[in-house]
Amino acid sequence: MNPIAPNTYVIYARGLDLPTLTAVSTEAALPVRTAGESDGWAWVTYDAAAVSGAAALRLACDITGFRYDERFGGPDRVVTVFLASTPACECPHGQNYGVPHCDDHPFHYSYSRGGFELDYFNIGMRREANRSGDLLIRELLAAGIVGRETPVYDADPSYNADGAVTMRIITEHFGLPAAN
Repeated sequence: MNPIAPNTYVIYARGLDLPTLTAVSTEAALPVRTAGESDGWAWVTYDAAAVSGAAALRLACDITGFRYDERFGGPDRVVTVFLASTPACECPHGQNYGVPHCDDHPFHYSYSRGGFELDYFNIGMRREANRSGDLLIRELLAAGIVGRETPVYDADPSYNADGAVTMRIITEHFGLPAAN
């Protein structure tokens, strides 16, 4: 598993080097908490108390698209994975659907390419069932997190309540390094 500190947003970018990713974050007025580069991924982390989750998620999507294509050598050169370790949104709207909840509670996971979020959902307590995109569907089905039959959840309602199994699936699927 790839543990992320509580109340943190992380952008992993493949196709950008670390100086470029940190410069883009600075230009977007998103102060970087930590940054690193490993295994073909550059990453930056943000303190959720200091940065709007919507702004961090928007940047993760935007840097993969046409807004930055001249700067980065064309669209589809960059892919990103956005992760949030913030609490689940308790806002009254959108809790059970694949829609953004509020600026403070972005989706916990998003995969972007070509300027679009191609896969996104919230993590833990069966929230993965309300997703957009099926990039990770095989792994989520195999783990019993989504699907018509979820015997693990039925036998143990606390299974994956904290999203640890889902985070492991995401980090293994993309080969994400620890963002410390």
